[in-house]
Amino acid sequence: MVDLAPVSSRLAEQRIELPSWAFGNSGTRFKVFAQPGVPRDPFEKIADAAQVHALTGLAPTVALHIPWDRVDSYEDLAKHAEDHGVALGTINSNTFQDDDYKLGSVTHSDDRIRQKAIDHHFACIDVMDRTGSRDLKIWLADGTNYPGQDDIRARQDRLADSLAKIYERIGENQRLVLEYKFFEPAFYHMDVPDWGTSFAQVSALGDRAVVCLDTGHHAPGTNIEFIVMQLLRLGRLGSFDFNSRFYADDDLIVGAADPFQLFRILFEVIRGGGYGDDGDTAFMLDQCHNVEDKIPGQIRSVLNVQEMTARALLVDRDALAAAQRAGDVLAAHGILMDAFYTDVRPALAEWRAARGLPADPMRAYADSGYAETIIEGRTGGAQAGWGA
Repeated sequence: MVDLAPVSSRLAEQRIELPSWAFGNSGTRFKVFAQPGVPRDPFEKIADAAQVHALTGLAPTVALHIPWDRVDSYEDLAKHAEDHGVALGTINSNTFQDDDYKLGSVTHSDDRIRQKAIDHHFACIDVMDRTGSRDLKIWLADGTNYPGQDDIRARQDRLADSLAKIYERIGENQRLVLEYKFFEPAFYHMDVPDWGTSFAQVSALGDRAVVCLDTGHHAPGTNIEFIVMQLLRLGRLGSFDFNSRFYADDDLIVGAADPFQLFRILFEVIRGGGYGDDGDTAFMLDQCHNVEDKIPGQIRSVLNVQEMTARALLVDRDALAAAQRAGDVLAAHGILMDAFYTDVRPALAEWRAARGLPADPMRAYADSGYAETIIEGRTGGAQAGWGA
């Protein structure tokens, strides 16, 4: 069994934020399969997320989505989270489910609609002030479907103007985090389609504006770890949305489609100073559990990230640098592959047990009876899902 003692303290630095919406009914565009016991409000979402942290020790915060997680008292929601051993984290805005935004939100040519979208972000910042959240994460569905539909340069100007107004409102200890997506729901062009556009927009705002990299928001074949490296090099990698994709934005469990890619990404994060106490890059999941159960899906996800982080920490970076300087291509590649193929699971089970956590969190959850309790107890009301 591999010895994790040299990296044990670094593993303890890992924090992975859970998305509240992962515990609701969500899935593919074809069909969303409802499951018994799904939360009916943000308080029940928090309770479910707390189960993941209690069993893994890896997920101390929960991201909210506004208006999906709107409540009368965010102070009460924060206290509820604290009572369950977690805290509230990133606030995610939503300007893609209102009919006014059919042709755009913060990039819209209509001043009224654009201001409506800006005001929504102001409301999200008010929520941040009440929850103590650091990050306002913005993903935009804005774009066009047809050439000539709108002036794509003017849309960039309107985007810059809107973001500047939002950025001006955030506090000194808060950040604006701009996500990108290369297609969908717009298919001719997205207004923030790639890391370069996001970087250009946030760079014009100030030091507290950064880029969010969703691992599923890239075309097949994209070298995502290169983007990670570049954004860290430029000091603008603010956060990750971790998931897996075979084709595009599939929102599958992180590491399920290409665990080697996840390993390579995490190696660049660690090497570039973006991991743990070295930096302030936030790790978050952004996944839809449609055919698998929600809570075990999140447990499996954070464990996948932990396993690949442990392997990435085991890379002999001195030997790797020496092989690179010597131009020894196969030796350098072999050093990475040796770390990737190391089975860290038994050692991580011992690492968890030494910290009072279940050695096997998946089994511990199955044996806990929590699933049966929520199925029996959550009757009546409307289950949470997309838009709620």
